[in-house]
Amino acid sequence: MRRIAIVGTGFVGATVAYALLQRGVSEAIDLVDADAERALGEAMDLSHALPFVKNCRVRPCSLDEARGADLVIVCAGRNSVPGETRLDLCRDNAARIRLICAALRAWSPLPVVLVVSNPVDVLTHVAWKEMGRPEGRVLGSGTTLDTARLKTLLGERFGMDPHSIHGYILGEHGDSEFAAWSTVSAGGVALARWPGYDAAALEAVFTQVRTAAYEIIKRKRATYYAVAAAVAVIAEAVIRDQRTVLPVSVPAEGRYGLPDVSLSLPCVLGRQGLVRVMEPELDPAELAALRRSASVLEKALAAA
Repeated sequence: MRRIAIVGTGFVGATVAYALLQRGVSEAIDLVDADAERALGEAMDLSHALPFVKNCRVRPCSLDEARGADLVIVCAGRNSVPGETRLDLCRDNAARIRLICAALRAWSPLPVVLVVSNPVDVLTHVAWKEMGRPEGRVLGSGTTLDTARLKTLLGERFGMDPHSIHGYILGEHGDSEFAAWSTVSAGGVALARWPGYDAAALEAVFTQVRTAAYEIIKRKRATYYAVAAAVAVIAEAVIRDQRTVLPVSVPAEGRYGLPDVSLSLPCVLGRQGLVRVMEPELDPAELAALRRSASVLEKALAAA
């Protein structure tokens, strides 16, 4: 039985569970939360949708009772508030991640751990270290969502289905992220050759991507639908061993000459988590942006 545990059943965790149900990713979903009544309520509500989706057991449980899950999705921690950056969450949520991963480290075999809580890159690196630096088994949701936002906005600008647009936002899931424009294409045609290409206008598009979460939080206090959809796609790639390439947060481990941080690079994902990191040939400006992003994360890690 393919089983997923979600730790933290707030807006994001509960919506992730709903997205997983809709995609039929898993035969069982365990909901773990410090507020047991909240987890029970979410499990009840989700279970009532079962006649409309593929059969799945949904239950509330403790982290110890979730032992044996193939994938643990960590959504625990507080959310950003208006005026606060993702990195402002660092100390509070790092402490929670350490406690969770200390418990997961005792599992045998180790599950694949997918960190969603923010600041996701810092917390992914904290989780990886707390878990004993297991090869490939700790991931962060990273810039999968930011990349989806980029594809959506480019699709609107150029009149294309965003499914047909390829390319990445890389680096931090946060203010130092960057658009790797050299990776963007559609139908095998590089972005610079698209009709209506305008470099200045595209920078405005990227600004919309980078600030999207702040704009949403300002209006509705939290973001959860799109990130849940992104997490469900990552989870499906792992659970079904799909070997999908997605920009998730992983330890850099010296790639591109980067320091000891986790950030988003295009990765092949499968049953064991990370199968391989793809290293696209970035242009000099993009490589400098990647290193700047790593520097920001290195400083944040020192304070975590």
